[in-house]
This record gives sequence, C-alpha cells and structure tokens, in this order.
Amino acid sequence: MWRHSIRPRPGWKDKVVEQGLVFPMTDMPDGSERPYWNESAWYEVTMDEVLHLERVTEELYEMCKHAASVMVTRFSDSQLGLASGTLSLVEQSLKRQDLSVYARFDLAWSGVEPKMLEINGDTPTGLLESAVIQWNWLEDVFPDADQWNSVHDRLVKWWSERRTAGAFPGNEAHFFNSAAETTGEEAMTVAYLRDTAAMAGLATYGHEIEDLGWESTQRAFVDWGGRKIRTAFKLYPWEDMLDDEFGKYILAGVEREPVQWIEPIWKTMLSTKAILPVLWELYPDHPNLLPAYFGSPGDLLEWVAKPLHGREGSNIRIHTITDPDDHIQSGPYDTDTMVYQEWHPLPSYEGNRAVIGSWVVDGVAAGMMVRESDGPITDYYARFVPHAIGTEARPDEETIRSWLNS
Repeated sequence: MWRHSIRPRPGWKDKVVEQGLVFPMTDMPDGSERPYWNESAWYEVTMDEVLHLERVTEELYEMCKHAASVMVTRFSDSQLGLASGTLSLVEQSLKRQDLSVYARFDLAWSGVEPKMLEINGDTPTGLLESAVIQWNWLEDVFPDADQWNSVHDRLVKWWSERRTAGAFPGNEAHFFNSAAETTGEEAMTVAYLRDTAAMAGLATYGHEIEDLGWESTQRAFVDWGGRKIRTAFKLYPWEDMLDDEFGKYILAGVEREPVQWIEPIWKTMLSTKAILPVLWELYPDHPNLLPAYFGSPGDLLEWVAKPLHGREGSNIRIHTITDPDDHIQSGPYDTDTMVYQEWHPLPSYEGNRAVIGSWVVDGVAAGMMVRESDGPITDYYARFVPHAIGTEARPDEETIRSWLNS
C-alpha cells in the first residue's frame, strides 16, 4: 500500500456536504479546524492486496462468530460489564441466527499479514464516507480506476433480499440514532442506512432513540407517534440500551411480539474487547491475530490496555519497553477491567499512521476505508483518506453483478 499526495478538488467541501457528509471538518482542541475528509492524499492498493484482505476479513468474521458462541458460556454478565440477563438473550439470539447486516474490522497492515486490532460489530460508523463519498471522489479524480468498494450495493441487496423473503413485518423498518451524539456522525450514518432500506422498497421511519416509548396495553415498543415498532435498526450500543429505562422490558421478555433489532443482541459479543483474548485462545498463533489476555498483560512485554466497551481510542493505555512513561488516552469508559493486547504499531507514511477499516456486509468482505492519525492511537481526531486500486481498470457491469451474487 502506498500513500500519494494530490491536489484536492476545487470546492471539495461543498461537494461532500451535498453528498451527505455533514462534518467535513474536525474541531481541534486548540479551536482550529482540520479536514476530517482528507483528499489531499490517497492510498493505492493492488488487486492482489485487495484479494488478500477479502480472504482475511471473511475468515476473521467466521472466527468472531465462533468466539461469540463460546463467550456466552465462558463469561458472566458482570464480567463483561453488561446488565443482568444480557447473556441469556445473546444465547437465544445466536440460536435463532438473528439477522445481522454489517460490521467493521480495524486492521494494522505493515506489508505481510494484516493484524486484527478489534472489531466493531454493533455500532460501526464511517459507513457513508466509505460507501458513497470516496466512490464519488474516485469518479471525479480517477474515473477509469477501480476501488475496493461494494458496500452500497451489498447493503441495498441485503435489505432487498430479506424484504422479498418476508423478513420485515409490514414491509417497514424504524431507524434510530441518539440525540446525545451531537456531531451528526450517528444521525448521518443512520440516515444513509435508512436510504439503502428505502431503495430496497421498505417503508422507513427515522427517530431519535430517546423518543422510543412503551405501550403497556399492547406490551409493545412504539415511536413518538404511537406506531408499533416491529423491525428497527439502531446505532446505539446494546450495553447502554439495556441500562436505559426501557431496557428492562427487553430483559424481562414481556413484549408480546419482540422487536427485530438490527444489529441483534448477539452482536454485543462482537463489540466488546473481551472477544480479543477469546480469539487468541481459540486460534493461537493465527497470522492475523495479536496475543491478547483478559485482566492482565500475561507474558506480554509491550502491550495496549483497552476498556471492554471503549470507542474511538478512549481510555487506551500503551506500554512499551522504550518509553518509561505509558501513553494514556483520557476518556469516559470504565477501566476496572481491561483487555491487554500485544502492541503492534501502525505503519507510518511520513508521520501519518494508517489503520484499515475492512467492511463486512452479510458476512461478505465489502470494501475498505483508511483513517490516519498523528499519534499511535486512532481517535476522534483521525482523518478519513480515500483509496484506489492501482493499475486496475474498472470492471464492467456484468462482472460486478456476478461478484455481488457470489
């Protein structure tokens, strides 16, 4: 993989805002602004690298599903920082094989084998940037080139196939984001997913999760207008949702017809960092895993400590032999129980430290995103940089259709 400098398109900020990216800039701690969408550079990958990333991503996803089934028998709710009764619901959800649409791996790749840093299987963001914004950038800048990016087509296909199979009662779905997230990132992501469902023929309703209500006579969740909720996508962590006022109704199983939540509750196992030591135990010395342990560093000399439910690099602690003072990132998450993973520094491209986000849609590797940071941790201030497949012409429509159907 190579990083190239390039002149941004004239009016790039207006272009990406018009395409739905509501926060093209990031407010920095010193009061300045810096592009979140950074098209002053692009990353080049080869087709061989893409094919390898696809194989690794799909293998890791199958391994994670296996690990999830092990975790429900290995841990207690309290060990994972979850509300009492959560793991029982997770076990039932796994047995039902509840519908799941997408997930994202974070991978460190220095040239030989990508290493799994973590997986976000419950509330992944960066979706619109990956599926739409960087594809439109490619069409403007390299119109004859290709990109590893079937995210949009696979999302629409997922909704469409499930709708045809009768998976959505009433041919409708609700979409929820939290009003507590004020940057617009979550609202934007949910709005985009809602669009993909509408393109597949579903009637859709968008709300904030804080407007979710309970109707005791129907024993059903309802939206702010009193409409019964039957299928719902929510960009809101399960561990928070079950601690909220209405979580008790889910945990108690009192719904007359339970809401079909997407992502389903079994995806909590693919969002907690506790999956990392379980994967290492199940697949020791796997070339795409890093050694990881629950509660202590074990035999690791250099390590990263991660909170169970941390996001965007918050509360991470890095310990290396060469630095006498650990690098500690502040944040709001509980650090009583930590997962320790072997320290694997991100590759640096002239000071830009890049992490690959590898998307999974319906269990299939669907594309990549690149975020880069100035420091060792990919945090809130990381930048999104587009990519292209070098020297590869764009495939024709028939070839694309065959890939989607494979």
